[in-house]
Amino acid sequence: MKALILAGGLGTRLRPVTYEIPKPLITVKKKPILNHLVQFFCANGVNDIAVLVSADHKEDYEWWKKRYKKELPKVKLHFEEKPMGTFGGVRLLKKYFKEDFILSNGDELKDFDLKEMVKFHKEHKTKPVATIALTRVTNPSTYGVPVMAGAHITDFLEKPENPPTNYVSSGIYVLNPKIFSYADKEKEFLMIEKDIFPRLAADKKLLGYKAKNYRWFPCDNLERWEAAIEHW
Repeated sequence: MKALILAGGLGTRLRPVTYEIPKPLITVKKKPILNHLVQFFCANGVNDIAVLVSADHKEDYEWWKKRYKKELPKVKLHFEEKPMGTFGGVRLLKKYFKEDFILSNGDELKDFDLKEMVKFHKEHKTKPVATIALTRVTNPSTYGVPVMAGAHITDFLEKPENPPTNYVSSGIYVLNPKIFSYADKEKEFLMIEKDIFPRLAADKKLLGYKAKNYRWFPCDNLERWEAAIEHW
């Protein structure tokens, strides 16, 4: 199975750190977040891994590959010449995805049974186009919160004052190649959260998977990064 890690964001909430180093290459326990993610995938039987990064950081990521080549499997790098959102660049790579694949944010530490999530996605009777891994947090009002009808996600509430659940999206998805047909051909910059998932939800093709025993640490701001360093 293939996995693609999104690593092209600007990391504005981690400045000034990200003026010097791309966000997925910042370290937790003296190891880049990207290393943790690659190792997570390998531990779950996913060895065909690619990373989508900004062309502005080509030198940084080529150095990263060289630095850790003995520790990590071969990882393909794909470069975006300009920001295209969380799905615009993915769409440009659709020829590589002929079967279900994994898409993940590149600024989060994750540890759960990914194999069970893939099984849930593949065997669900509604034949979903996308399945989102959900995790329980103590303060969901600072995240994107799903509105659920059974396993189906019918809507997302961004940082709601009164969340309907403690479950939030954890930035990792199992996707069927049919997802590319839901992208607006007139748009180049696409966000999977805003441009794709609402269309899937309307078609009842978007599921939420409540992962068990999930250790999840987003590192998208200084406070969360510090928590990851302390508790991972």
